[in-house]
Amino acid sequence: MREKISILKENLARTIVGKEKAIKLVLVALLSGGHALLEDVPGVGKTLLAKSLAKSINGKFQRIQCTPDLLPSDITGTNVWNPNTREFEFIPGPAFANVLLADEINRATPRTQSALLEVMEERQITVDGVARRVPSPFFVIATQNPVEYQGTFPLPEAQMDRFAISLSLGYPSFEEELEMLERQLNPTPVEELQPCITLEEVLELQRQVSSVKVAKEIQKYIVTLVNASRNDDDITLGISPRGAVVLQKACQAFAFLEGRDYVIPDDIKFIAPSVLCHRLIPAGGKNSKAIVARLLDSVPWD
Repeated sequence: MREKISILKENLARTIVGKEKAIKLVLVALLSGGHALLEDVPGVGKTLLAKSLAKSINGKFQRIQCTPDLLPSDITGTNVWNPNTREFEFIPGPAFANVLLADEINRATPRTQSALLEVMEERQITVDGVARRVPSPFFVIATQNPVEYQGTFPLPEAQMDRFAISLSLGYPSFEEELEMLERQLNPTPVEELQPCITLEEVLELQRQVSSVKVAKEIQKYIVTLVNASRNDDDITLGISPRGAVVLQKACQAFAFLEGRDYVIPDDIKFIAPSVLCHRLIPAGGKNSKAIVARLLDSVPWD
């Protein structure tokens, strides 16, 4: 099954130029059973990455274009009266997918954002008291405009905590952008992309990731790290217990991607910024990335 990982990464690289780290982090989120938040300016390939992933795993792809007038039922679905059967019939919303793209999620109101809380955590949607399971695997990729852009609603802490990984694609280098233009002279790469792995294989990879060994010393390091965030003067809100669990799962997925069946301290150092930065609230407008980097330097591994 490990060869499927290389094939999947190669398939994504056909449409996403020069973003090896971003692809790896998105796969960490997928294989650990989490979700990914992409914060960046428009036009750098966030939507393309989501579409390419859905095509690569042969999954059902749905996109929600978040706007201030979007309603929760526009995401979850709703019951509609059917005059022929004289009964209410449930019409599923776009959240019933394998890969769900919540585009510009911070343009939706907090009420609508909260419609994703249940399904991201429990893989089910409750409408009028009836809970319905979403397809498996279920993976949310949300994109977010920088907060300084007009017309945005900051995601609440509970929503941010649902995302396993937060990352930014960034602008391409000169050579990468040149290659991107060359590719656009031919048919759009994402349209020619073919599935390279099945949904059942994705689920099997997730099961294998969960069996990656985590030594007691590694777990103590994780707990010490998150506890340090809760007692730091530069942090208003530290890492939650869910954050510690997600960090361990993400490290298992990263170790698996690196071809190992055990986690090492360097896995934590690589993954921690993407897992922790969006979960903590820095005090006095301080930079969360700098704080996490300082914690990683100051918290002893042994």
